[in-house]
Amino acid sequence: MGKNKLHRWAEMDGYKHVIQPLFEDVFRKDYLLKGRWNSNFFKNSNPIILELGCGKGEYTTGLARSFPEKNFLGIDIKGARMWKGAKTAFEENLKNVGFLRTRIELIESFFSINEIDEIWITFPDPQIRKRRNKKRLTGARFLNHYRTFLKEDGLIHLKTDSRELYNYTNKLLKHNKLEVITSTSDLYSGNYENDLLSIRTFYEQLFLNDGKKITYTCFKLKPDTKIEEISIEDG
Repeated sequence: MGKNKLHRWAEMDGYKHVIQPLFEDVFRKDYLLKGRWNSNFFKNSNPIILELGCGKGEYTTGLARSFPEKNFLGIDIKGARMWKGAKTAFEENLKNVGFLRTRIELIESFFSINEIDEIWITFPDPQIRKRRNKKRLTGARFLNHYRTFLKEDGLIHLKTDSRELYNYTNKLLKHNKLEVITSTSDLYSGNYENDLLSIRTFYEQLFLNDGKKITYTCFKLKPDTKIEEISIEDG
């Protein structure tokens, strides 16, 4: 392991806004902050928004700057990437930002019913190979995780350059009769840009420079209805 990575991990250990639980502390058991993120971590009653697979945390910190009246929590397993966002939040003294280093498969161990207001999924691995539905962050497996803690009117946002993931997600939503608020196969071609959507990460700008279209879908879940999977070929 490189010295630079070790240095970053050590630096993150000193950040109070970074949570790095051990696997054995959350596997098939509740984490101590479950149901207490407002009171014990952010120390306010403001809405909590998650960014799943946050990478370098550019979107998490960008949203936090634009919406100081909301709390933002970036989640990823790769601490070396997360370090950048954590360091930015520390240097800019962003009090409404946190980072959680964990596997997203374990997400139900961290959040209680009605604890989360919105979820952002920004440029995830599209998992386009066959039989990879279970690893797609917008697949039925994960949506069923999210509905256990997302508020009834809570929104899920997907931004991706993958047309396969975009098509699959929208067909899954249609199959399950879920409410779609907005869906576009070319985000920057019309009147969709606003403070929420105008934040561009490093990789998103690379995609745009390569001429790729950025897609966006915003939708709601039904907390009391289990999501059914579709064939990956349908995506």
